[in-house]
Amino acid sequence: MSSIGVLSGDIVASRDIADKRKLRGAIDTGIERLGQTLGAVGTRFRGDAFQLAVPRIEDTIVAAVIMRASLIEHSPSRQQTWDARIAIGIGEGKVPAPDDFINADGEAFVRSGQGLDALSQSHQRLGLFLAVSQPDLNLLIQFADDIISHWSHNAAEVVRLSLLADHSQSELAKRLGRSQPTINRRLSAARWSLIREFLEFTRQRLEAMT
Repeated sequence: MSSIGVLSGDIVASRDIADKRKLRGAIDTGIERLGQTLGAVGTRFRGDAFQLAVPRIEDTIVAAVIMRASLIEHSPSRQQTWDARIAIGIGEGKVPAPDDFINADGEAFVRSGQGLDALSQSHQRLGLFLAVSQPDLNLLIQFADDIISHWSHNAAEVVRLSLLADHSQSELAKRLGRSQPTINRRLSAARWSLIREFLEFTRQRLEAMT
């Protein structure tokens, strides 16, 4: 059986969120985007939790970043930012059919679920859980997690668009109806150049595990 990646996530401080309907819509939008771009299959459950199976393990970290960016982007205000804890489990498994996701099982699913339990006991919101721990990757993920946790909704929006469509700054400016210097400031605030290098490095490391 081949290896897959599984993302298990839940919303941070979900009890404090008043507009549950909008929140559920934001989660569903994120799942749909990952299905369209990375071939992921996922579902939302219990209202504020979700799980996705990603067929290529090298896509898992970028999938988690896109999901978090999608949530932060839809935050209702600067004072209330929506975000998620996401545990990435890598292991043997099979991507389930969308209508049979509830019965999905396997090493990657178990590892991801256990990882989410571990994250809930810490301040970390992103974690990678492998059969053999990779301390250097874990340290890089902690740095990236700290950056992402401080994104504004504007910063998250430009990162999400850059990841999904590889837009240039001029294209982003045109699409969002903003000036190019404004887009540049938002990308700089998001530490986009570092995030992009982080994603490329971790992609290569995970790809080497296949």
